[in-house]
Amino acid sequence: MPAPLKKQLTASLQSGFVLKRSVFQPCLELYPMEEWDLMMKKINKLNRFVKKNNDFIRRFTAGVKVVEVDALGRLLVPKDLVTFASISKDVVFSSAVNIVEIWDKDLYEKSISGEDMDFADLAEEVMGNINDDEDGIS
Repeated sequence: MPAPLKKQLTASLQSGFVLKRSVFQPCLELYPMEEWDLMMKKINKLNRFVKKNNDFIRRFTAGVKVVEVDALGRLLVPKDLVTFASISKDVVFSSAVNIVEIWDKDLYEKSISGEDMDFADLAEEVMGNINDDEDGIS
């Protein structure tokens, strides 16, 4: 784990992390335990007698592993998760607000290249309606 990232996650090092498959991308998601607990509170509100909810919970939690960062800043990624994310040699740790994505470098570069989307259109669609500042400027 890069030293600056490890430093930012100092408060979470004692509690540990959860490592899982990403829902939308061929990468892994590293949740500080505190964030994982918040996510599980949301998921636990789902009615398990609704088939779609049950299917979602099963898929969302598939391959979940509790992991720790050792004193040298190393994180052991289980082989099944390495295979899922197609991690070969170089790895990218990418901040995703409250979690960290772990990517194979080539797949990460491809995902951010923008070849398959117009980022300006995406930004407008996702963020264009948010206006929480009192002065009307986002």
